[in-house]
Parts: sequence; structure tokens; C-alpha cells
Amino acid sequence: MIKYLDLKAVTAMHGNEITDAVQRVVAGGWYLLGEHVHHFEQQYAAYIGTRHCIACSNGLDALYLILRAWKQLGMMTDGDEVIVPANTYIASILAITDNRLRPVLVEPDIRTMQIDGKLIERAITPRTRAIMLVHLYGNCAYTDEIADIASRHGLKIIEDNAQAHGCRFCGSTGGKSRLTGSLGDAAAHSFYPGKNLGALGDAGAVTTDDDRLAATIRSIANYGSSKKYVFDYCGRNCRMDEIQAAALSVKLTNLDADNARRREIAAALVDGISNPRITVPLREHWRDAVWHIFPILCTDRDALQQHLTACGVQTLIHYPIPPHRQQCYAGSDLLVLPCEGLPITEQIHNEELSLPCNQVMTDADVQQVIDAVNSF
Repeated sequence: MIKYLDLKAVTAMHGNEITDAVQRVVAGGWYLLGEHVHHFEQQYAAYIGTRHCIACSNGLDALYLILRAWKQLGMMTDGDEVIVPANTYIASILAITDNRLRPVLVEPDIRTMQIDGKLIERAITPRTRAIMLVHLYGNCAYTDEIADIASRHGLKIIEDNAQAHGCRFCGSTGGKSRLTGSLGDAAAHSFYPGKNLGALGDAGAVTTDDDRLAATIRSIANYGSSKKYVFDYCGRNCRMDEIQAAALSVKLTNLDADNARRREIAAALVDGISNPRITVPLREHWRDAVWHIFPILCTDRDALQQHLTACGVQTLIHYPIPPHRQQCYAGSDLLVLPCEGLPITEQIHNEELSLPCNQVMTDADVQQVIDAVNSF
């Protein structure tokens, strides 16, 4: 069976380096707010291209902290609105509602599966304060058009970069590329083990160039304290531990090479899959993707998944139930939905199937996946 993602094999690629790094933490006897977290923050900020990186406990907390800090700084208040893609993972939306803000759900472009920039402006109201871009599947959601909309309306841009570590944005006019996580006002990163840059457990980070925002987030994430036993805010405990930071520092040095292999595999899948019942991502709309997920669409998805399992190919569905259909928001007036509904979002959630696409796959594995899909 070709696993969707073999985490044991991923870790084993750099197993000796990771083991050595973890042993240094254990031997050092300092497990929180120490030199390994500080080193990773500097390393990751330099990699992303921002002045600040604040390590934290997970990606959801990273999103929460950004919004909470802006509220603390007086830039948002209860009931303000944040535009967000309707087809995202629920964490993006939870971070908004947990801050007593209102998510305004906007449909994606079916070609990119990213928020449709042409629909954003019509969703803006006098209460809109930010646009949350989610670089879903490892494809860049940021565009020059969206940046212009945000600038004209005085809106913050938040990047949910949980799935796109190492993804680049080149812009419609070319020029020097920039990494996702450095494009907006602040970005949240998840280092959940299955991510392109994954820890050995839960971990996350915020990146930003905003000095005040960074200082506020760092304080809120540490119980609201910037000085021991002095609490400026009613904060949380959202800290990354030293072991995760040490492992991430090792894996970060190999991220670009790992992403390059994912791109090779994705190109082979796009070129090799010829089944007319399957819709694959088109390169022109996914040129800068790092392929955290390789999504295909099929109207008979469940049968396809069963077929692939029988052919020895494990798959996943991202995600079977869209956020606005989840029980946790049933009967709630927190979500703002377009009056015409969310047909594209529901199509994606009904038809999406994720194929294996990761750096530990062999060429033979890739061909087996292609043959299995084409034989459906």
C-alpha cells in the first residue's frame, strides 16, 4: 500500500540530525523559552523574509493571536468582519469566531481552489476589517488584485500559511518573488506533523514586519506577560517547546529540496493522469504551488477512493464537510454567507480527493498512482 503520507519515512530522511538536535535539548535541561526556540524564530523569519517570527503552540493559536492582538491594539472590535474563503479548513473560521468577530464566507475560483478575488469587493461592508487569505493545498492565494482591494479599502491582510511553507509569489508583473507568509500584514503558520514543514507534535508561528503587533502577540502568547509576573493582557499559554523548535530547525534546512521533489511528482501526476472522469490541477493556475495536497475532483469520488484503495493507493478527503455545514455553527448567526449560497465550495467538498504527493515517494510509486487513477 502506498501511504498517503508516511511520517516515519519523512522523519527518517533526516533522522540522525533530528535525534541529535532533540538530545541536545534533553541534555541542556531547558525546555521552554530557550535558545532553540529563539534560534528557530530567527531562522524562520530570515527564511520567510520578515522582521519577526513569534513561535507558538499551533496554527490555530497563531491565527487567534493575530486577531486578538489587533483587537487589543484597538484596530478591531467585537462584531467586526473578516473575509475568508468558504472552502477552508475550519481552523481559519474558528480563529475569527473565537475573537467575537464575524467570518464573511467568499467562494473560491474552481481553477485555483483559492478565494476568488473578483468576489471579495462585493463582500466588503462598513464593518469589514481584514481579508484572511488561506493558501490552500500549498497554492498561493495572494494576488496583486487582492492587494489593491485591501489597500483601497484600508483592510488588513492575514495569511493562513498552514499549508504553504516555501511557496513563492511572483506577481503578475514579474520581479523579485516573495514567500507566502511575508505578503500581508501578518501570517499564521502551522507545523502540524503532516505539513511540508512539520514538527514532531503541535507547533506554529506568526510572521510579520509590524513591531507593535509582534510585541503584543509575544506577550499574549505568554499569559499576557512581557516581564515575569507582570501581566499587561489577559493572555494565554501558546508557547512552542524547545524540542519542536530544534526539530523544525533541522527540517527547515531541507524544506526547499523537499518541495522541489513534491513539484516533480505533481508535474508527473498532471501529465500522466488522462482519465476523462478526473479533473486535475492545471499548471497555469498552480505554477508556484508547493503541493501540500494534490487535489483531484471526481463526481463519483467515493467509488474512486474505493477503487484506489483496492489498487494499493491510500487517499484522503480535504474536507468532506464544508465549515458552513458543520454542527458547531448550526443555527448560528456568526457566519455571513452570500445570498446565492456556496455552490462551488460545496462542489469542491463533494468531489475533492487527495492523492499521495510527497518527498518520500519513488518514481514507481508515482506511476502506480497514475495507473490506478487512469484505470478507474
